[in-house]
Amino acid sequence: MSEIDLPIGPGTWHAEDMKKWIVRFVVLLAFNILVLLVIGWLTPARVGWSALWAGIVLTLLTMWVRPALTSWFRARAAKSAGGRTKAGEFLVEVGIVLLIAFIVWIGTVLLTGVRIGLNPFGYILPPIILAAGWWVYELIASRAESHAGALVDRATGTQVGGADAASAVPPSPESQAARRELKDGLTDEQRRMLDEL
Repeated sequence: MSEIDLPIGPGTWHAEDMKKWIVRFVVLLAFNILVLLVIGWLTPARVGWSALWAGIVLTLLTMWVRPALTSWFRARAAKSAGGRTKAGEFLVEVGIVLLIAFIVWIGTVLLTGVRIGLNPFGYILPPIILAAGWWVYELIASRAESHAGALVDRATGTQVGGADAASAVPPSPESQAARRELKDGLTDEQRRMLDEL
């Protein structure tokens, strides 16, 4: 499972990196709020109005803590990888993902208004749903983030890639007609009528 790459390090923060990080954060936040609402609906955990704050905490834990935990657990598991079959390796991977999901879930509960109570399913089911949510997010992440990035570019009036990207995409016939109309004030139909005279 691929991890969420963050543009961190000395001298690596650029405007484009910042925009990508913000888009990634907002898309993941929206997805996490949806996952939390599903958890609140399907499990004994009570999310309620805490969904927004819990979504922010869950997003931060997913982007910063989850990759560190994954690296640490995989490094420990790699020491005994030689003695495992493919099925055993798969089970270890699933176990690591579920353990990390459990840690992230408990962190989210401790830092927010989400309530579990004494029901053991409030501890067992949410990490499973969270792990499934991560898997779904990995499948749709690039498409969702590029769509959100395009919306941000449209809203701010900027284009991804600057002038090169704008020149690489041919303008649509509608935009060409609009440019001609702005240039001389005539629509294509009016221009045709003048040519016929």
